[in-house]
Amino acid sequence: MVDSSGSARSLRTPVNAADVEYAVALAIAAFRRAHDGADWHAPAGPLEWDCWETAEHLVDDLLQYASQLGPATPPTAKDTPYRYAALRPGGPANAVFVDRANGAEGLFAALEATAGMLAALVTLRPPHVRAFHGYGVADPEGFAAMGVVETLVHGHDIATGLGADFTPPADLCARALGRLFPEAPTDADAWPALLWATGRTALPGHPAREPDWRWHSAPLENEV
Repeated sequence: MVDSSGSARSLRTPVNAADVEYAVALAIAAFRRAHDGADWHAPAGPLEWDCWETAEHLVDDLLQYASQLGPATPPTAKDTPYRYAALRPGGPANAVFVDRANGAEGLFAALEATAGMLAALVTLRPPHVRAFHGYGVADPEGFAAMGVVETLVHGHDIATGLGADFTPPADLCARALGRLFPEAPTDADAWPALLWATGRTALPGHPAREPDWRWHSAPLENEV
């Protein structure tokens, strides 16, 4: 059971479709709290991408996860064959980009749209369905959890760049940790543990992870 701090994660509560849309709503609310004239060209936290590029990357991630679950028989050996390209050397290689003429509200609309697509497919596909991911063939819950983690962590990166605070609820972080990072420390609160799991911080007694960290997208062994 998860306590009020989110630090006890021995009994896992599954991630669900509503969590994806909730995570995106929290992130967008944080972006809107940024000071007037927030610079979307500012670096996004520790990334080499700026805030706009990172938000586009998140849009692209959510679309990709939805697309993996979309076919009547989801692919288990490869990604959906979109064409990926970067707009500049070192920028994110995406299949989709947001028209900058629409400003930040265009980004928010794209985030809500792709979160809705992923949530719909997670709801539609039964738990036994499997689809490809490079870190392990995943179930619908796994894709929901990936969407939540990408949103929370990149939401943190973007909010940092925009000068806004972003501290998501412990229970949401704990659900995502329980599904994708079973190795995460249980002696820390869930949000710092999620930042540790994704290589963004050290914790007491737990040095920062190497840059090649991965999550466990395949269903957990005792739940297959």
